[in-house]
Amino acid sequence: MFHDRARIYVKGGDGGNGVVSFRREAHVPKGGPDGGDGGRGGEVVLVSDASLRDLSSFRRGAHFKAARGGHGQGSGKHGATPAALEVRVPPGTVVEDPETGDRWDLSHAGQRAVVARGGSGGRGNRQFATSTRQTPRFAERGLPGQERWLELRLRLLADAGLVGLPNAGKSSLLARLTRAQPKVADYPFTTVEPVLGTLERDDRQLVLADIPGLIEGASTGAGLGHEFLAHVERCRLLVHVLDIAPLDGSDPAENFATVEEELRLHGHGLGDLPRILALSKGDLVPEATTRAALAEWSERLRDSDVRAVIQTSAATGAGLGELEAAIFAHVPAPERGAEEPAETPATHRVYRPGRGDAFRVERAPSGGFRVAGEGVERLIARHDLDNEEALRYVEERLRVLGVIRALEAAGFEPGDDVEIGGITFELDPGAPFG
Repeated sequence: MFHDRARIYVKGGDGGNGVVSFRREAHVPKGGPDGGDGGRGGEVVLVSDASLRDLSSFRRGAHFKAARGGHGQGSGKHGATPAALEVRVPPGTVVEDPETGDRWDLSHAGQRAVVARGGSGGRGNRQFATSTRQTPRFAERGLPGQERWLELRLRLLADAGLVGLPNAGKSSLLARLTRAQPKVADYPFTTVEPVLGTLERDDRQLVLADIPGLIEGASTGAGLGHEFLAHVERCRLLVHVLDIAPLDGSDPAENFATVEEELRLHGHGLGDLPRILALSKGDLVPEATTRAALAEWSERLRDSDVRAVIQTSAATGAGLGELEAAIFAHVPAPERGAEEPAETPATHRVYRPGRGDAFRVERAPSGGFRVAGEGVERLIARHDLDNEEALRYVEERLRVLGVIRALEAAGFEPGDDVEIGGITFELDPGAPFG
């Protein structure tokens, strides 16, 4: 089956911990701190791979976790940062985090998108040595890697798309125009997944997509076509295939209007794309009828976005050369030098409000105080508050960040409990150490 949607979990590697270590050498009685830093955790990177066709590989596994960073060691040795975990997706994949609004568009082979960053490594005790703190006996922990659930949607990279009602003759036209071999039968909904074929002419190549049949209400979820409307969003031209003498006795004009309305209601610019109208199955009606239909539709669509009206027959081959020429004529050739580089970062759109040292102080239900903010929560996560030296360092940093002053303004007194990042501890700034 063709899979154009998937949901995956990604997690960047945790950062490695810094280490507490001191030089131990012969004839050096007072070696200083030499604890190394932890390495950054590995990233999870999506890579657009032209050899992939759809998202079916994610049905076998949807959890991707990068390796954690190495821990620091003595003698100033830093932990290793592991290689990124690469997850391959087909070109045309759109990736979105529904919670944050982060969005990546991997529209060309070779594009890469970092979707989960690794946690930063903790600093070793060597980093905390100062003139007044010459033998620090604490180090930082590494931070956890970023984790999230992502929604993947595939939108086929086709230059032109065949659209129309079920059983309009799209698959037959694709089979005659290209080497594609879609399923062809005399009943509706024969095609249940998009099929791609390639047109070649004058050293130029175009991709033609057969989109499963649309029905009334497809834009709101009816039938099969709504599953694949997104696949025509990247097309630069639509070929509307219309049966001029439907076996069910329906009116071709109403059928045409139904498909056009569903394209318009779907949005994303589909209603504004240039069109070619292919009147199909001309071999099933008298020649006089096909000529009359061609004249009628040409006159009806004279002032519309339809660039050409062509009478076709997949059975006899009539009109196929004219249709192919019209497709090449109305799909603009790429400008010289506009080819996509072999490897580029994917388009990434995201808006984030201000971040950093902002925090807020509020009363906790237990009677203590709660401090919330990204910077202070990261500070607490990095340190072992059972270590007195680490706790004293945290208190110093809270004072520098203005947290102590904000707590005092809210009624805090030394010795009160403070909760930060889910961890509650007794804060007594200024108390003698040791």
